[in-house]
Amino acid sequence: MVRRVKKKKSGISIFVTLLLMIGIAAFVYQSSITPGNPNIFKKEYDDKTSSYSSLKTTPDPSVSISLDKLNSPNAILIRLKDHTILMQKNSEEKIYPASLTKMMTAIVAIENLPNLKEGIKLTNSTFQGLYGADASMAGFQPGEQVRAIDLLYGVMLPSGAECCIGLADQIAGSEQNFVKLMNQKAADLGMKNTHFENATGLHNVNHYTTVKDLAILLNYALQNDTFREIFTSSHHSTPPTNKHPRGITFNSTMFEELNSLNIIGGEILGGKTGYTDEAGLCLASLAKVGNQEYILISAGAKGDHHSEQYDITDALAVYNSIGKR
Repeated sequence: MVRRVKKKKSGISIFVTLLLMIGIAAFVYQSSITPGNPNIFKKEYDDKTSSYSSLKTTPDPSVSISLDKLNSPNAILIRLKDHTILMQKNSEEKIYPASLTKMMTAIVAIENLPNLKEGIKLTNSTFQGLYGADASMAGFQPGEQVRAIDLLYGVMLPSGAECCIGLADQIAGSEQNFVKLMNQKAADLGMKNTHFENATGLHNVNHYTTVKDLAILLNYALQNDTFREIFTSSHHSTPPTNKHPRGITFNSTMFEELNSLNIIGGEILGGKTGYTDEAGLCLASLAKVGNQEYILISAGAKGDHHSEQYDITDALAVYNSIGKR
């Protein structure tokens, strides 16, 4: 009788021990694969973004253009393959980005839109203050129902401010809340000398960046297939809408200024222009020379929409200097 009790107690003890071991193993496994352990996800995110902020500086003697000959007081040239800075001129000096801001607007919108074909209604409030500020517009109207993807093309090609606000309102409820996402993205990418105040690039003394930070941004954004497709498009036509039965066709402001895409040994693939009185003529561009891709960011060139486009002149000069080597 006594032996049976001992055996029974011994069996219970083993069963309890097994349960405890299973419970501990399950807890360890669960904590390692769920958001309960944020360090794993943070490491993956940090690994993904850190390569874009750690640009390497390797001046390339084969880039033969003299910095003094550039019209733009601020410029930086990056080789995309290895994130190497080949040329820079006052690259960490504070600048006003004007519509180059919209590169951040676009990538943040793309990453926060679950469905790029979803319809977004542009309200009267979407347009409030934009005409008075002489903001560039894509041509949509209040009350128009537009697909998100068409608003993205409207942001990047004709530089439409109403498209920026429409996306911001849809994603974050307001432009102010959307700007918080933009600043968070800038911080995540290591854009240490950047602060945004709006989604459109309209001038504000507290809305600033550097050409180096913009290079980090474009370097990152071009890895996104949707962004790259839009950035390298010369034009885009929307389907019919409730306000435009025939749709709208957008043309890239950069491609409109280029007489030819061809450069020595390659071609210019895409770009985004920017201009305000305070920012001067600005340009972010992508080119392929030989078998390598390059991005060039320039800002602050004198002139306006009616003068010679010195930002584009600089891009042609820099890219052609690569092709001559």
